[in-house]
Amino acid sequence: MFAIFEDGSHQHQVQVGDTLTVDYRDSANEGDSLTFDRVLLATDGEKSSIGQPTIESAAIEAEVIEHVKGKKLDIVKFRRRKNSRTHTGHRQKYTAVQITGIFVPGMEFTAPPAEEQSAPADDTAAEEPPADTEASSDEEQE
Repeated sequence: MFAIFEDGSHQHQVQVGDTLTVDYRDSANEGDSLTFDRVLLATDGEKSSIGQPTIESAAIEAEVIEHVKGKKLDIVKFRRRKNSRTHTGHRQKYTAVQITGIFVPGMEFTAPPAEEQSAPADDTAAEEPPADTEASSDEEQE
């Protein structure tokens, strides 16, 4: 129920509905669709397909959510006894995408089932106040 694709120099393992960050796409706007065609491996639970190096006519569709920035990197250069200091910074840009579909010939991919939140079984136990443990331990010591 997942696929592995290559984007730039990174490999990502994804399922339908996953959200991940990929290299910055300047031409992509929010809501646009991206296609990743370098699919290296795909499996639907029963069958697997491994590319040599990629799977022919396989693609992964994704929708652009937003453009984000990575964490700030500080670059400091210091040369002793020269009174020379330089301080620069860098903040990499990324594009956040959500996987909308995985298309591999001969395989069917669906979204993983949503986990259901169950209600607490016994509400009466939660309403009772906890027993006073300090008073009982004091009585035993005396």
